[in-house]
Formats: sequence, structure tokens, C-alpha cells
Amino acid sequence: MPPEIAVTAEARTTLTFASAPLEEAQGLADRIDEHPAIDALAVTVNETDEVRGLWNVVAYFPDDESATAARNAIKLPAEIAPVPQVDWVRKSLEGLAPVAAGRFFLHGSHDRERRRGGGHALEIDAGTAFGTGHHGTTAGCLLALDAILKSTTPRNIFDLGCGTGVLAIAAALATRRPVLATDIDPEAVRVTIENARINALRPLTRAQTAAGLHHPVIGRKAPYDLIFANILARPLAALAQGLSRLLAPGGHLILSGLTREQLRWIKACYLSRGLTHSRTIFMGNWVALVMTRPNRVGQTAKRPGSGPGRLQITSRAPGWELDA
Repeated sequence: MPPEIAVTAEARTTLTFASAPLEEAQGLADRIDEHPAIDALAVTVNETDEVRGLWNVVAYFPDDESATAARNAIKLPAEIAPVPQVDWVRKSLEGLAPVAAGRFFLHGSHDRERRRGGGHALEIDAGTAFGTGHHGTTAGCLLALDAILKSTTPRNIFDLGCGTGVLAIAAALATRRPVLATDIDPEAVRVTIENARINALRPLTRAQTAAGLHHPVIGRKAPYDLIFANILARPLAALAQGLSRLLAPGGHLILSGLTREQLRWIKACYLSRGLTHSRTIFMGNWVALVMTRPNRVGQTAKRPGSGPGRLQITSRAPGWELDA
């Protein structure tokens, strides 16, 4: 188990660089991550123009001074601003229909009457944190959870980068087991707690502000037999060793926030840490990847191309595929 580091910091300032092609943006993000004089709490690469293929880089810092020092070190123009308080998610998701993902049915408070019989209904309103089930990454994780629950019931569950708490709350509802949910954003933690309360799952949901895996509670509760990490490809790669160590034998790790183009890279990161590939779910260009820690000593990962292959799921909207 990696040593416990009691480091928690709140992101108060953003450093935003101009949009550029994806390869250039990823290169800049790597420079920020690897620069010895920069200590960002998080670095994200965000699509800003789908048609033109442009992405920007946003780095998060605890204060303006740290952001200014980082800008001076990188020597590129960038905008320094407070972490936005505007409720962009609510603005963009108003009026969206409920989402069905396997046994899970996610709806807003305005759609309570549309809850279906059977399965697990979750009420998640668009709020100030990411994750309402409408995005392919969240829905893909719910489908992966649905598949896992057909063969086992996880008992110790961890959701890294919880956003609105959808995945943590869904797991708590389906298993009736306590779930630890963490996020670098204190607002996400607040929203998760509120959503757990709304869904009568507050006693089973512990939410904690934490940067990455740097909080003692994460290590104290390990190992986990189910871990969600619906974040982004680069932090998934950086956290491969830490997340793999937190996973119990026979446990499942659901990874998302990555694209089809990033799948082989992320899959290789976790295969090299001794995990095996369980399944991959696609929605459009987004991917949910399920990795498993072997139960048996000497059990190794499947060779690329082995196994039953890819199955098109015709009962869902176009773009869903399952690679078992």
C-alpha cells in the first residue's frame, strides 16, 4: 500500500491557455505536469470546438500566486481567473430527458412521475458538479456496474472523482453497502452529499474532498473490490499504480473519461500493473474500461485479440458496443 499523505487543497484559481489541436494541447498539459517549478492541483484538456478539433488546457491552483508563477514558468499567454461559480451544468442540461442504463434509471426532480417499475431509480438534478448520467462516460460506467452486479455484489466501494455522486449513489443503492466518494472540488463533494440525502442513501455515502489518492481515508478503507475512476485519460495513466494497489483480488476497476483513441494506452497502463481486461463499453467516441485484479496467483492478462470478441448491443441507442 502506498504511504498515506495527508494533503488536501482547494482549487480556487484556474490558469487557462488558448485552444489548440489536441496533440498540441496534450503536449502543453504534459509540460505543466512535468515542470519542476509547477505544482498544479489538477490539469485538464477540454474540447472547445468539435468541428475544428480544438482543445484547451486548464490548470487548477490553490491561489493566484501559484497560477502566476506557473504562467511565468511556461512562458505562454494564459488567463488567470477564479474557479467559476456559475451553474453551467444546470444551464446546459435543462430539459434533458431521463437516462436508462441497464437496471439504473436517472431522472431529475421534474420527471419523478416517469420513474419505471423495477430496477433502481436515482434522482439527480443538473447542478454545479459534473455527472448526471447524460454523458457517455457516466452512462458507460453505469452499464459496466450493471454487468458486474449480474455476477457479484461488491462490498467495499470507492468512487474517485465523484462529481455529482451518480456512480457512488448508484452503487450504494444497488448493493446497500457503504461507498467512499472523493473529488478535488469541494462543491462536488457538497453536491454528492445532497444527492445522497435526496435518494435516502446518506448513511451509506461518505464524501470527502481529496486531490487524487492523497487522503488518509482512501488508504485506511482499502482494499476495494469495486473502484470507479471516471476522470480523464492522463490522470488515469498517472494513477495506474496507485489505483491498482488499492484494488482487492477479484475486484473490478471501472475506468472512464477516455476516448477510443486513448483506449489502448490506458489499457496497457493497467495490464502492466498486473490487472486483466474484463470488458469495454463504447458510446460514440467515449469508452468505459473494466479491469480486474486476478484472484489466482499467476493468472495473467489476456493477449490482445483473445476472448469472444466484440458484441454489438442492438437494444440500446446506436454507438453502444461491448468488447467482452
